[in-house]
Amino acid sequence: MLGKNLLAACCSILILGSATQAQQIPPQDSILSTYQYPFPVHSITLHIQEQALHMAYMDVQPTAPNGKTILLLHGKNFNAAYWDSTAMSLRDAGFRVIMPDQIGFGKSSKPPHFQYSFQQLAQNTKALLDALHINKTAVLGHSMGGMLATRFALMYPQVTEKLILENPIGLEDWKTVVPYQSVDQWYKGELTQDYEKIKKYQLENYYAGVWTPNFEKWAKLLAAWTEGNDYKLVAWNAALTYDMIFTQPVYYEFENLQMPTLLIIGQRDRTALGKASVPENVRKTLGNYPELGKAVAKRIPHAQLVPIAGVGHLPHIEAFKQFIEPLRAFLLQ
Repeated sequence: MLGKNLLAACCSILILGSATQAQQIPPQDSILSTYQYPFPVHSITLHIQEQALHMAYMDVQPTAPNGKTILLLHGKNFNAAYWDSTAMSLRDAGFRVIMPDQIGFGKSSKPPHFQYSFQQLAQNTKALLDALHINKTAVLGHSMGGMLATRFALMYPQVTEKLILENPIGLEDWKTVVPYQSVDQWYKGELTQDYEKIKKYQLENYYAGVWTPNFEKWAKLLAAWTEGNDYKLVAWNAALTYDMIFTQPVYYEFENLQMPTLLIIGQRDRTALGKASVPENVRKTLGNYPELGKAVAKRIPHAQLVPIAGVGHLPHIEAFKQFIEPLRAFLLQ
């Protein structure tokens, strides 16, 4: 009886803990209206695919300009706000820093219907740069942003002075080994998300079981959408962008990148889309970032590789000093 009572008490504590955590997360609408970004947010209106969509961005000006600009492109489970420390460091080094939220992410529009492609997102980003009268920039992309940065550099080599890929996804073509999952299937999975699932995924895949308050705020921000009335719209856009990532590889075009390129690769990363859907013998071959980084660095004509030992998918959050020092050195070369 004592054992049963103890078990019941433990379960009650766990349930209470989860409920308390959920109560601490204020719900957000589709454009994060009440969430404050680290710098002032502006927006431009894009007239694309028969609709007017708003693209939010931050434009951080240096006090002592060095004449250079850098464009920071966020990953799938994040938005431009997570570049806060990176932007401050680059601003202090004299760079103008542009940080957009892509359509479907962060404070930008979440259209009910949209044909997502990396080409479309690259065009949107070029439209933003044109509106800001920027014709040359370094481009840094993390995770999904690495795929977008690669596509942008391939489409606009004359604009891209330097390319930096921080633990980009897309260093392998998952669709050659992972079964296709429809948009409806992705959507169904997204609708089941909550704080606990988001934290568990990030804890296991990003941070190797070590959790800190600096990681917590990004999990809570994603979870805030699941608490809001607009979550079905947010989830639908998330499903559409998963399909974009899975079906539109940049993997076969790395040889065509002609600008100086820096790869910053956290060596503990094992991120791979859909690896839960394959047998164990296949799963263990996917997301091997130490090997993927070396292989892709050899394929890009003017590439440098900076491996960061003991760090996972987010070097600029998990190991900022080890990330920012090689980045600044590369940009100032």
